[in-house]
Amino acid sequence: MKNQVIENIDNPENLERLYRNDPDLFIEEFSFAYKSQPDSPVLSVWNQRLNFQKTLTDKNKVFFTKEFHLMAVCSLMAGIATRIILHFTELNLIAPVNLIFGVAIFTIVYFLYHRPMQRSIRIFAVVTIVASIIFINLLTQPVTDGILLSYLHVPIVLWMIAGLSFTGDHWKKVNHRLSFLKVNGEFVILYAIMAISGLILAFITIQLFQFAGLDVSEFYMENIVLFGASSLSVVGFYLVSRNLSITKNIAPVIARLFSPLMVLTLSCFLITMVLIGKNPFVDRDFLLFFNIILIVVLAISIFSISERKSNEMRNIFDYNVAILIVLAIIIDGIALSAILLRLSSYGISANRLAVLGINLIILVHLIRILYVYIHFIQNNVNSYKIQRVITEYLPVYGVWAAIVTFTFPIFF
Repeated sequence: MKNQVIENIDNPENLERLYRNDPDLFIEEFSFAYKSQPDSPVLSVWNQRLNFQKTLTDKNKVFFTKEFHLMAVCSLMAGIATRIILHFTELNLIAPVNLIFGVAIFTIVYFLYHRPMQRSIRIFAVVTIVASIIFINLLTQPVTDGILLSYLHVPIVLWMIAGLSFTGDHWKKVNHRLSFLKVNGEFVILYAIMAISGLILAFITIQLFQFAGLDVSEFYMENIVLFGASSLSVVGFYLVSRNLSITKNIAPVIARLFSPLMVLTLSCFLITMVLIGKNPFVDRDFLLFFNIILIVVLAISIFSISERKSNEMRNIFDYNVAILIVLAIIIDGIALSAILLRLSSYGISANRLAVLGINLIILVHLIRILYVYIHFIQNNVNSYKIQRVITEYLPVYGVWAAIVTFTFPIFF
């Protein structure tokens, strides 16, 4: 191998072929070839390439680093805090929505300590979290529509704070906001894999104890499963932020698989709705489901776009995403019409106003994305323009969630 490396110094293609045929042997013998001809610029480039890969591997070690220790502490605290909160919710001393704080707080703390950022950002994040906890627990019983909406929107506020903590000093930059969206998509995939593994383990454990005559299902679900589910949220974000290869490889496949399936499903759904005469204008539950579909489609559309590589050529996948956005706009238009009809017929309520607000926000966002995406397909703009349209609008969702969380319980 050493002789072949030296013989092919002036043949880059053969050098690359030698490396790919047997990388381990090439790396092992290369050092001898490099020592014999240290002045060769070609071998110098190869030396940097091979040593850089080794350095990069060392930097990307997942375990036993300061960041790993921080993650371990935060995940442990998330599990303990969630279990304590569950105890108080079972005693009806606090609302079940507090369970979200057990997970969110320590995930945000992990980002706050791990990411470089100004002190003002850390203070803002901490103040927002504390204010959310105090406000949510000051809400009185019984639960009104305004209070329920506050419960439903406080996770969005916490998610925005997590995004701010993740991006740190670079929160205004498009690529850092896009990285946060990518991490979320990859986190969902990884968390689902870990959750399925955990449920299999739980099933085996419960069955084994049942064979021994002991029913540990309630104890196991309330303690071990709950602890694991909350702890894994911090672990999951740690792993995907370390560029875990499994999610990097799976995420684009998931995006390309789900977007065409979603187009097919939504097309069949809309056609079926017309054929059977299902009317969201009069059916409140159907209207609610319509809005859930809209949010899912928006999430899949954004995830599909965020997983697109910047240097990738335009292809049929881009047309599929454009069709998906068009279907989402149609669904949003139907839902918005139904909400306006209900407002004119029954007057203003907390639920109708909240749904109206989020539908208008989503509609504007979808139209902006579609407008730029059409220009992108026509090769008039680059992919950065799409990423900017997606990410610069994200704070609008956070502002609306904060308005609903902190004002609706007062006015309704």
